[in-house]
Amino acid sequence: MTHAAIGELHTVRDYIRYAVSRFTAAGLFFGHGSDNAWDEAVYLTLHTLSLPLDRLEPFLDARLLPEERERLLDIYRRRCEDRLPAAYLTNEAWLGEHRFYVDERVIVPRSFIAELLEEQLAPWVDDPWSVGSVLDLCTGSGCLAVLSALAFPESSVVAVDLSGEAISVAERNVADYGLEERIEIVQSDAFTKLEGRRFDVIISNPPYVNAESVAALPPEYLHEPVMALGSGHDGLDFTRIILREAKRHLTPNGLLVVEIGHNRETVEAAYPDLPFIWLDTAAGSDYVFLLHAADLPD
Repeated sequence: MTHAAIGELHTVRDYIRYAVSRFTAAGLFFGHGSDNAWDEAVYLTLHTLSLPLDRLEPFLDARLLPEERERLLDIYRRRCEDRLPAAYLTNEAWLGEHRFYVDERVIVPRSFIAELLEEQLAPWVDDPWSVGSVLDLCTGSGCLAVLSALAFPESSVVAVDLSGEAISVAERNVADYGLEERIEIVQSDAFTKLEGRRFDVIISNPPYVNAESVAALPPEYLHEPVMALGSGHDGLDFTRIILREAKRHLTPNGLLVVEIGHNRETVEAAYPDLPFIWLDTAAGSDYVFLLHAADLPD
């Protein structure tokens, strides 16, 4: 199939069409940066050819060199046969306009908290310059720690993860943004190594997939670190740790922001007395909650 394709396909347009057909026929799952075969084919094609990711039209009818065709067919093949998320094939993921290095040591970034940080957590944070300290719990690639440092210019940020491999990726991304002086990276099991430390804002995109959903995950997700996905029978094991311990790590007027996936009903049923504030995101208001320090259990 590969050699036949090289003989019949000539332009960028040809290869994108071919990729869409291959991806659709392979029944790929899209959930790591795009949600359909066309967008994924365009992204992988432009990236592989070192073309601007936001300018497809001028290049659609450009003819390709033999080595370019080979590279495209190889990355399409790996996407279909290995079911690798596109981010692992290109070693990059985007949150808005910000690019981050990723590989299979970390989950592919896709947090709704990123868009909230783009708005500097308004209106819950009145003055972004007054935020002096931020904790990013379960930092993974470090993307939310970086975005926090950019959102709150006067803050120092602590990025925490249990995985030493994730820490290595986070260090790379922090260095890429030149934020080594403002972001401290700590390997810790939740709050274990943060005794006595308090923060104005704690954010977390923790593991939150319940056991039933973990068992049914598409192959693409199985390339991600298991510890970054599943969190017990109901998906709330790590969220319970956060809710139990966050208050003693927040300043008196501090804010806790946590992403919990599709678990809103489960969280509310488990904590009926907590006044959760559900934040609006592009996908709706069921995925990220905010709590004030004063409302958290002692």
